[in-house]
This record gives sequence, structure tokens and C-alpha cells, in this order.
Amino acid sequence: MKLKARGPSPFSFSPLESFLRFLMASTEAPTRDLDDLLCSSPHQEQNGESNTSPTEAGGIDDGSASPALCLSGASRIERAWEHWTKLGGPKRIVAPMVDNSELPFRMLCRKYGAEAAYTPMLHSRIFTESEKYRNEEFTTCKEDRPLFVQFCANDPDILLEAARRVEPYCDYVDINLGCPQRIARRGYYGAFLMDNLPLVKSLVEKLSSSLNVPVSCKIRLFPKIEDTLNYARMLEEAGCSLVAVHGRTRDEKDQKKIRADWAAIRAVKTALKIPVLANGNIRHLQDVESCLKETGCDGVLSADSLLDNPALFAGFRNAEWVVESNEGHRDGELDQTDIFIDYLKMCEKYPVPWRMIRSHTHKMLGDWFKNHPQVREELNAQSTLSFEYLYEMVDKLRAFGKRIPLYVMNSSVVEVDENGIKIAA
Repeated sequence: MKLKARGPSPFSFSPLESFLRFLMASTEAPTRDLDDLLCSSPHQEQNGESNTSPTEAGGIDDGSASPALCLSGASRIERAWEHWTKLGGPKRIVAPMVDNSELPFRMLCRKYGAEAAYTPMLHSRIFTESEKYRNEEFTTCKEDRPLFVQFCANDPDILLEAARRVEPYCDYVDINLGCPQRIARRGYYGAFLMDNLPLVKSLVEKLSSSLNVPVSCKIRLFPKIEDTLNYARMLEEAGCSLVAVHGRTRDEKDQKKIRADWAAIRAVKTALKIPVLANGNIRHLQDVESCLKETGCDGVLSADSLLDNPALFAGFRNAEWVVESNEGHRDGELDQTDIFIDYLKMCEKYPVPWRMIRSHTHKMLGDWFKNHPQVREELNAQSTLSFEYLYEMVDKLRAFGKRIPLYVMNSSVVEVDENGIKIAA
């Protein structure tokens, strides 16, 4: 079933330009800063399989979905846990990432141990206005579950309209309350809604009383733990079924210098009755285990570390974290070129803009480029890319003869499952 687009028809300029023009309407002119770019993944059908867009697959846009019952107290909490348990209680989750948690990367991470994933942030107003934006920015497939679809918003009615379009294709509609970047300040969303708690409450209440799919929220810490706990309790009372806590404040943007506060996350987990996820300081599988133990949370999110090593959740780690470990490690018989080839195959199946592929290329092969900077320079000199060029580039790197393996702990057992995927247990 085809849905009628609400709002302007597709534009003549590029998808990214379209998005930025929409995004910065009624604000200052867009810039090309990284934090001004939001993720997209284009719709396409290939070999009988499709990336399902809400527009093409019959997403809801007429308000005809039966609203969820307005539950309160114990019934609402029980319902939140019943849903989480039905999903299998996933513990290893791909966080939402600008230009980087698109469909092929989500599927790559799922192949290597991720049990759930977030989409990149979608702009709710643009999502309701442009069919072109919907088709390009949100795609999924039947294997892409459990799935959180994340929106930024500051208008409850617009957010609900956007959420109804994706409701049939996800397991949670997530409200981004944690983005700390300049674009969020200008657009008045993300972590900058922490200054307007009545608005935040209205966003959650609108969705929780109107959708059949549960509502989740991804938040940051207030400087004072008491304010954070009151904030989290407010979200729960408003109908939020799951909270993901990034263990840094809005002003703590440099995650390499500032450690996430697991103690604060634990305090949120203790204060709430619904499932809580932890985000921050997840560099390898042992961090996952430590975080779950120290915070008591029901799952963890990883972001940047997955970009360097998408096999993180399967127990593989790169040399940087082997050096810092006190335990013995061995070659896991897997390296980043192997994973990068898997990613390219995912992109051929689920095409995305080349800017995303280029970004992932630099992240996944970063250690190789350090040893062979001339290959990176050749890559940077390419105004356009092709799969043929990238496959040949990998062959060139491998031909130098110095392999850069990923490692597993000596105590780990590396097995091959029915899909031929190596998993460290």
C-alpha cells in the first residue's frame, strides 16, 4: 500500500542537502560540521529482498491505529517488562550514531553478536512532511529486530504522527533526549529539552497513550544526581517503558577524556521499576560484563567502539585494548579487513549513501591505514567510490603481508555457528 506524503514533494537537490535545508528551516543557515549531519539510508529493492520503508510498506499515517490502553501503576510496569522479556531481554545493543547506525551497519553488528539496535536519529517534523526523506532516512528488513526507531522532537502532535508511520516496523519508538551537539541546541531538541521538563513529559505522554508499541527515552545526566533521578521518575510516570542512560552530562561531550558515571546510572536503575540500559565506557566485551554488574542494568549500548570493531559484542578486541588488559589474549583468526568485506556485502544488499561507506572505511580500517598511509591518501583522493575500488583496496592492504588481527582472551572458545560466524564465548 502506498501512503500519501504529507507536506512538500521531493526536492531537486541531493538527499543530504534536502535534509539540511529542512532541518535548519526557521533557524540559522546549515553548516558542514559533523554534528550537523544526521544519518540516512536509502530505500531500494534488490534480488527479491527489500529495505522496507514505512511509506512503501504501508506505514500508518491516518491515525487509525488503536491507541494503547492508558495503564497506570503496576499494570503499566508489568506491561513494560512483559514486552522486554518477549524480546529476549537483549543485553548487547547498537547505540544510535550519526551517519553510522544505518541498516547495513546494524546488520553487520547483529552478525557479530549485537542483540538489538537503534536507528540513527530521525527528525520528526521532516519525517512527517517529506516522503523522500522517509524513504531515504528509514529503512529496515525483517531480520532487523529488535529495533528502536529514534526521533528528535519538540512538538507532541508532530512526534506522534511520525511515530505512527514506523510503529509497525519496530519494537520501541525512542525519543532522543540526549543529543548534546550544537545542531540540537539550534533545533531545540535532544539534551536541550532538559531545560523544559513539562514539554518532555508531554512528548512521552502523547506517545504512550496513543501507540501500541512501547515508548523509550535516551537521556543524559543532570549535574546533580537528585535532578537526574527526578527526571527519570517523571519519564516512567509519563508512560516511558524503557530508559537508556548515557552516563555523562550535556556538557561532557569528550568521551575520550571524561569517563561515563556508572554509579549515577546504577542510581537511576535503582530508582526505576522499568528496564534501564547503560551507555558509556563500553570498549570490549569485558566492559559489557563489568557494566552490567556495576550498574545492575538490563543491557548496554555501545557506539564509537563498535565503529572501530563491529565484532566487539562477539568477544573480539583490537590491539589497543589487549595492551591495557592484564589477561592473556591470542589471535582470534579474524581481522578488520574480514569484517570490512562483510560490511561491503551488506551495503551491496542494503545500499546507503557513499559518504557513510567512506566513513566506515576509515573507522574499520584505521589501524591498517596507520601502517600504510599511502593507501589512505589514495582513498581520500577519490572523488567517487565504487565497490570494485574498495575490494581492490582491501586486496592491496592484505598484499603488504602484515596482518592486524583482532584478539580473544586465551580462555575464550571461538566457535562457528550455522551461519559460519565466529563467536567468542
